[in-house]
Amino acid sequence: MIDDFAPNGLLAETIKGFKSREPQQMMANAVRQAINNQQPLVVEAGTGTGKTFAYLVPALRSDKKVIISTGSKNLQDQLFTKDLPLIRKAMGYTGKIALLKGRSNYLCLERLSHQYAAAGDLTKTLRQDLTNIKRWSLKTSDGDRSKCATVYEDSQIWSILTSTNDNCLGSECSHYDECYVVKARRRAMNADVVVVNHHLFLADVVVKDTGFGELIPQADVMIFDEAHQIPDLACQYFGIQLSSKQLFDLAKAMNLSYRTEVKDMSQLQKCADKLSKSVQDLRLAMGESGFKGNLRDLLRQSKIKTFLPLVFDALAFCQEVLQLALGRSTALDNCLERVKEYNRLLEQLVQINETGFSYWYECTSHHFTFALTPLSVSDKFNELMNQRKGSWIFTSATLSVDQRLDYFTQRLGLTQVKSMLLASPFDYQQQTLLCVPRYIPSPNEKQSAEQLAHILLPVIEANGGRCFFLCTSYAMMNNLATIFKQQTLLPVLVQGETSKAKLLQQFIEKGNALLVATSSFWEGIDVRGDALSCVIIDKLPFSSPDDPLMKARMEDCVLQGGDPFSDVQIPEAVITLKQGVGRLIRDNQDRGVIIICDNRLVMRPYGATFLNSLPPSPRTRDIKKVIHFLQNDRLK
Repeated sequence: MIDDFAPNGLLAETIKGFKSREPQQMMANAVRQAINNQQPLVVEAGTGTGKTFAYLVPALRSDKKVIISTGSKNLQDQLFTKDLPLIRKAMGYTGKIALLKGRSNYLCLERLSHQYAAAGDLTKTLRQDLTNIKRWSLKTSDGDRSKCATVYEDSQIWSILTSTNDNCLGSECSHYDECYVVKARRRAMNADVVVVNHHLFLADVVVKDTGFGELIPQADVMIFDEAHQIPDLACQYFGIQLSSKQLFDLAKAMNLSYRTEVKDMSQLQKCADKLSKSVQDLRLAMGESGFKGNLRDLLRQSKIKTFLPLVFDALAFCQEVLQLALGRSTALDNCLERVKEYNRLLEQLVQINETGFSYWYECTSHHFTFALTPLSVSDKFNELMNQRKGSWIFTSATLSVDQRLDYFTQRLGLTQVKSMLLASPFDYQQQTLLCVPRYIPSPNEKQSAEQLAHILLPVIEANGGRCFFLCTSYAMMNNLATIFKQQTLLPVLVQGETSKAKLLQQFIEKGNALLVATSSFWEGIDVRGDALSCVIIDKLPFSSPDDPLMKARMEDCVLQGGDPFSDVQIPEAVITLKQGVGRLIRDNQDRGVIIICDNRLVMRPYGATFLNSLPPSPRTRDIKKVIHFLQNDRLK
C-alpha cells in the first residue's frame, strides 16, 4: 500500500502544493500505530512538520470515533472549516464531522426570552445589541455567537444571553427542544469526528454537565493538539473555584425572576441585594486589583474575617427565601441549587488545611476568584485515561525541555507511553538569526524599558516595523509602548487597545507596525511572510516565585527531594520561551531575527538548557549584524 504522505501518495495527488516531508510521514505512522494498538503517544512536532495532516489522515483512516481537542478557538475553527474539509475531500471520507464548543459560545433562548422581558435594566447600547440578537435568533440554525455579524463577539450582552453550567435548566427548560447546545451535542453524538477544545473536554470529563449528562461523547481516539496546555488546565479543572461573578450572576437571576415570574415575592429582591452587597464589600476589603495571592494568608486578615461571614449569611438568607418559592419557577429552583452549591464550595475553600493543594485568590477591578488547585494531576489524569479506554495522542511544537519530554509526561502521569521528537524541517541556519544583545540591562533593573527602547529602536526602524515586542509583564509592555509612541513615527499597536483579532488585522494591514504585547500574543498567532520578520522578547519568561500556585509547586518539589528551580521554574520558562520564539518562522519562505534581551542566556549555566531547547539558529551579540541581516537578507 502506498503511503498517503509519500511523493506519489494520495495527498500529493489530490492537494495542490502538497510536498512530502519525512517528519510528517514518521508522525503519521506513529499515530496510526498508536490507534491500532490503543497506546498513548506523545509527539513534539517542530513548526512546519505538518502535524495537523499527520494526525488527521490516520484518524480518518481508522474508521473509529475520534475526538480532536485544541487549545484555542482559532485552531478549532481552522480544523473544522479548512483542514478537515480538505482532507475529507482528498480521501473521499464519508463519515460525519461535528464542531462542539463550550456553552458560552451558543445563544441561550431561555435567557434571551427572560432578558427581553426585562430589557429596561440595560444600557442603550446593550438594548440595541439585544434587539439585534433577537433578530438574528430568528435566522440562525446553530446559535453560534461568532456568526452573529451585527453584534461584536466581545459585547457584554453575550455573558447575559449565554448559559453556564450553573444556570442551565437542562431538560426542565421550556426551550430544551430548540436549545442550540442540545442540538450541537446531538450532532456530536452522531458524528464520527468531533472537534472540541481543551477547556470543554476537561470541564466535561471532570466536572460533568448537570444539565445534559456528558456533552462530549465517548470515543476510541482522543487527539490533543497544542497539548502543552493540558497539564496546567488539568490542574485547574481537577481543583475547585468560586468567583464573585458567579455570586453576582446568581443575584441577578433571582432579581430577574422576581421582576418577570414571581412579582409577589419582594423578599427575593431583598436577599439578592444583600448577596450582591456582601460580595461587593468582600471584594473592597481585599484591596487593590490586578493581584494574585495566597488564599490562606488572605483569610487570616481581620478585614476578611469581618466581611466573609456576611457572604455566608447572605447565602443562608437566599436559601431560606428560595425554599419558600420551591416549585413556582424552574429558574428559581435552579437558583436554590446554585445557592447550596456555592455555599458548599465556599466552605470547602475556607478550610485551608488540606495538603497537596495550592490555595490562591485573584483580584480584578470588579471581581475576585477563590481557588484550590492540586499540585499534581498525574494520578487523576492516569485514572481518567484508564476510565476512557482508547488511544490518547498528545502533540505540540513545544513539549520538550533540553530535547527531553520527561517534564510533560511526568506531569500527566504518562508512564507507558511512546514518544517522538521531530525537528522542524525549516532551515533555521539560513532563515534566522538569534541575538542576545550586549550592554542590555539586567532583568528588573530600574529604567530598563528606557534602555531597551534605546538599544532596540534602531533595529525596529531599520526593519520598517514588522516587529512583535513580547513582554513578560504588563508593566514592561505599557512602559515600552509609551516610550515607542514618543520616539518613533512607526505605528505602535498595544495589546488591550482593541481585541486580539483586530490588533492582528491592523498589524498585517499596516505592514510597518510594531506590536507591543504580553501573554496572549506569545502563542497561537500565525503571521506568515514579510509582515513579521523580527520578534523581540524582553527577558526569560520565568513565572514569579511569589505566584501562589508556582510557590506551592516549588515547596512541594522540595518535599519530594527535588530542586524547584531546575525541576519546575526552568522547564516552565523554557516552554513559554519556545512559544514566543515560535511566532517568527511560520513558513519555509519566512526570514527574520529573534532578539532575547536577557544576559542570563549566555552568562548563567542554565542558559544552555534554554538555548538547547530552541531551534538551531546562528547566534550573535552584535546589534549591527542584526540590522545587516535584516537589511541585506543575509548574514555577513
